[in-house]
Amino acid sequence: MKDDVLFKSDPRAGRTGLPAWSYTNPELLEEEKELLFRRHWQLVCHVNDVPEPGDFMAADFTGERALVVRGKDGAVRAFHNLCRHRGSRVVAEDKGHCKNAIICPFHGWAFNLDGTLRGAARPETLPDLDPQEWGLKPVEMDIWHGFVFVRFKPGPQPAVSEVMAQFEAELAPYGLADLLPDGNGISATEIAANWKCVRDVDNEGYHVPLAHPGLHDLFGSNYDDQPFSNGAARSFGAFRPGNGRLWSVRNYKKLLPKADGLDEEHQAAWLYLGLFPNLVFGIYPDSVIFYHEFPVENGRTIQRAACYKRPSEDRQLRAARYLSGRIDRITSKEDEQLIEWCWEAAFSSGYDGVILSDLEHGVRSYHDELRKLFPVLEHDEPESGQLQARNAALLAQQGST
Repeated sequence: MKDDVLFKSDPRAGRTGLPAWSYTNPELLEEEKELLFRRHWQLVCHVNDVPEPGDFMAADFTGERALVVRGKDGAVRAFHNLCRHRGSRVVAEDKGHCKNAIICPFHGWAFNLDGTLRGAARPETLPDLDPQEWGLKPVEMDIWHGFVFVRFKPGPQPAVSEVMAQFEAELAPYGLADLLPDGNGISATEIAANWKCVRDVDNEGYHVPLAHPGLHDLFGSNYDDQPFSNGAARSFGAFRPGNGRLWSVRNYKKLLPKADGLDEEHQAAWLYLGLFPNLVFGIYPDSVIFYHEFPVENGRTIQRAACYKRPSEDRQLRAARYLSGRIDRITSKEDEQLIEWCWEAAFSSGYDGVILSDLEHGVRSYHDELRKLFPVLEHDEPESGQLQARNAALLAQQGST
């Protein structure tokens, strides 16, 4: 009875999102960069993006620079993209090939493909340098189903395989480790919003019927979002019956061939898996995509994305993959507008928070994960310079109860 009275007097009880200040406060953003992006696993690429010795992929994340390279021994390794001489990038491109060594473009210091120092330019002007001690600095790395993750600093997140273990049985038929890059590389798109606005839009399907005609034509009401659990979340979109009204959807269903190993349910569905704090895999019968976003500053976010194809792709499957990609591209553009509107709301004098639908438990559970790490989000905005200390005190208080 008390719960009924509470619900009637406060319809937002248990349904509130993050406060407006959490999207605009620069001190919180810096704390998020440190804990959520430097101390959690971040995806760089797939091992098949670097198939041959000397192949490399590089990526920038919140002030950190990662380099993944395949050595002459066939092993994939991860390093800071940081020359030990003056801190320059040792590779300037996001993707490329080093024939025998990694040569810093600033002064020409050379590093072997296993990261050890091969030699400094003009060595007679320097003391003797130990090749191991003065080699490239390694970054903690984890490879899960062929996808290469790095973590720049120690953090609370266990191995990726441990977080994603809850999905292993469902994932097994997709053969993720054998995927090949689609040839278009990894894209980077700038979004004019706080990074959490991207997650707020992406973590629920409540908006799909009105905002995404293509996805709604594909799924209809057959879309299920599940809340975050132990650092990961799952969404499942089963194809609606019929051929589809829109050209892309109609022809995608028509052309999509039967995938080896997939049961009937997964042959006609798109599976989405989210890894906290910012990564989403889209796992389709024809392809696998990923996308994730990184804050630069409040109002400026970079989203990386890529698509991978099946190793046995034929002409028909390639056409189906093109169509699923077309649906995705249109959906992404539609989401960009919604994301920017969410960002604008935080500055409005009329904005006093949100009330979440039962269909938005993905947003609610994600915000709960953030509140566990930043209990300061349950309170009014701290005074300037006080956020870090205030959050630390609240965490200590939680630990003592």
